[in-house]
Amino acid sequence: MDRVASPPRDGWLRTVEEQGLTYAVDRADDGTAVPYWDESACYELTEADVEVLERATGDLHRMTVAAVHRMAHDPTIIARHGLPDGAGAWLAASLGDPDATSVYGRFDLAWDGDGPPKLLEYNADTPAGLVEAAVTQWFWLEDLHPESDQWNLLHERLVEGWRRMRARTGVDVVHFAVGQHEPTEDWATVAYLRDTAQEAGLVALGITMEDVGWHHGRRRFVDVRGEPITHCFKMYPTEWMLDSPFGGYLLGGASGTQWIEPPWKLLAGSKALLPVLWEMFPGHPNLLPAHFDHPHGLTAYASKPLLGWEGDGVDVVGPDGQERSPRLRTQHQQRVFQQYAPLADLDGNRPVFGTWVVDGKPAGLGIRESTNLVTNTGARFVPHRMLAPRSAPDQVAAWVAEP
Repeated sequence: MDRVASPPRDGWLRTVEEQGLTYAVDRADDGTAVPYWDESACYELTEADVEVLERATGDLHRMTVAAVHRMAHDPTIIARHGLPDGAGAWLAASLGDPDATSVYGRFDLAWDGDGPPKLLEYNADTPAGLVEAAVTQWFWLEDLHPESDQWNLLHERLVEGWRRMRARTGVDVVHFAVGQHEPTEDWATVAYLRDTAQEAGLVALGITMEDVGWHHGRRRFVDVRGEPITHCFKMYPTEWMLDSPFGGYLLGGASGTQWIEPPWKLLAGSKALLPVLWEMFPGHPNLLPAHFDHPHGLTAYASKPLLGWEGDGVDVVGPDGQERSPRLRTQHQQRVFQQYAPLADLDGNRPVFGTWVVDGKPAGLGIRESTNLVTNTGARFVPHRMLAPRSAPDQVAAWVAEP
């Protein structure tokens, strides 16, 4: 695994924005442009590198499903999250067939190309970074390295996943919801997922979470036209839904709505997953020691709130220094303490390897890098390519069709 310089394409900003990456450049407080998409470099990986990441992702997914089964039936774990009465039973009931009810998720791994990747966290409920990983970096590869491959079956697996859901459930219409005031990245993610669902033959209706209503007579969720919402992808955290005015209607068990991502993903995306995994699979090469409440003797560690994201509230105490992140939404949450894992340092760039699971299978890679100890909203997305020839279309189709 190497990071190498790569000349940016002429007109790259317009190109990636036209491909749906409408948040390719951010603005600092002083108005200075801060690129999020960074094609002045790329990561080069061998087939062996990708096999290491793919194997780790598959193992972590299987362990996570096992851990969530334990978490959903542990009243102490549920209480740590401050969820309302009845939430535990609702989360547990959604676990019937985890891979049949979940579309996608993203593991964030620390890895320097040598030794096993280490799990930092699992973005399971509302994972972002999808457009750049599935679409933008693929077209970058097509433009600059058409002979090379990339670990990127995201689009194909998403379409196939929707097709399987349609065949399994008989559903023809799926609502896709996003919070009205959520960032551009969330809107772009939902727009792209609608495209993949439509490619699979579904009718993909776009709504905001504020447009979701409750029909008291029919006792079910409906859209603004009064049509029932039978399946709804929501780019909106499950804990926010539970905390909303209609949160109580979720727990009755008779609303008739299948939420995507399903309720159990709240537990998978919680940092409580980390100590539970370590308790269940102590010493696993892809895990770091992690504990509830205090460091339990760890001298270098990251302290993380249960339900934070984008680095919110993460504090690092390590040999490379200390870093404290602002607590924007997480100031009252319980915390876990995870052994510090230094990110690879490539000329001051510290990458986090985001490996995707789609339809229950490892599906691709997106790399974000930062100059901080904590990867936060200031991170950059850098594309990657494999030092291997492009896979043949029939081979890709065979991989996607695997049961």
